[in-house]
Amino acid sequence: MLLGGKNKKGSLFIVSAPAGTGKTTLVNLLVQEFPTVIASISYTTRDPRLGEVNGKDYYFITESEFEAKIAAADFLEYVKLYDTYYGTSREWVEIQRQLGLHVILVIDTQGALQLQKLCEATFIFIRPPSLDELKNRLINRQTESLEMIEKRLACAERELEAAQYYDYEIINDDLQEAYQVLRSILIAEYHLISKKL
Repeated sequence: MLLGGKNKKGSLFIVSAPAGTGKTTLVNLLVQEFPTVIASISYTTRDPRLGEVNGKDYYFITESEFEAKIAAADFLEYVKLYDTYYGTSREWVEIQRQLGLHVILVIDTQGALQLQKLCEATFIFIRPPSLDELKNRLINRQTESLEMIEKRLACAERELEAAQYYDYEIINDDLQEAYQVLRSILIAEYHLISKKL
């Protein structure tokens, strides 16, 4: 079985992209194809969007609960974006990896750059075809106000500059093509790591 069948610690993959680029869709395709790949569920203090489920899309908690977790060093990484906290459970990631599962963190570039200094992982950046196309995608998904979309586009420019610090970059112009590149990276990295051990 690809990406499995060996009793060893799972690998860590970091995927970042501006909002609306399709990173969550791409990672969900990986999880569906490979039983040994799992996506981390972030904690956040923002309100759920329509259709989002606590414990499936995010763990929705209060700001005071989040700050208590920061104080307890529960997070592998965390950031504050648009006055909202997002963070990854350190314990959860470690448990999954000890079970031999390959964990994918779908996180902001700020969190990813924190992790580059803290742990060994493969860093993958998903780039939109253009900022104009990204704006169209954000408008078409109809989940945010125009004011928030403008904030996300301003943030996207900063995130695109951070792409230079990643191991791989994929342009998501065609979803299936981008997915084939992404799955190829995971397979290649899995076998590369196997050779090192």
